[in-house]
Amino acid sequence: MSRNRPRLCVDMDEVMADAVAEHLRRYNLEFGERITVADLQGRWLWDVVEPSRHATLEDYLRSADFFAVLQVMPDAQRVLRALQDEYEVFIASAAMEVPSSFTAKYEWLARHFPFIPASNIVFCGDKSILKADFLIDDNPRQLRRFTGQGVLFHSHHNIACTEFPRVRNWLEVEAMFLRASRHSM
Repeated sequence: MSRNRPRLCVDMDEVMADAVAEHLRRYNLEFGERITVADLQGRWLWDVVEPSRHATLEDYLRSADFFAVLQVMPDAQRVLRALQDEYEVFIASAAMEVPSSFTAKYEWLARHFPFIPASNIVFCGDKSILKADFLIDDNPRQLRRFTGQGVLFHSHHNIACTEFPRVRNWLEVEAMFLRASRHSM
């Protein structure tokens, strides 16, 4: 099957959806702490929280309402809608890490990104299975295994990674994928 447009895969958590903010909100409320995103610079939340509380962090992810309440990253809806004019857009989430999240993630995507067809949502574990030209992801591990061009979406945990082109927000995604392609025509 030939494709007329390049294929672009986009991660969900920490790229489209702000999962860290919800994690921090729940953790700080439960334990009376004040951990901020600034405290996480260069580290995962699990690196900052004492190991005896890791199970609680996992429980948040498994709760039925966790993914339902995540905030959409600024400009993600507008830019993803525009990307569909020039790219075949797929959402690729490593949902196998939390299999109980499938329904909540699917419902979140349907509510906030109804213009993405269900057939273009991929729940997987290892993103090396994706056959695409580009993958935008916050996790360098996923990008290292991907065979197309990886683009690192900036997050507190990946600030030391320099292996991939980096975008800090959706305005930079727009500049990289839309403005650049329009100027090359």
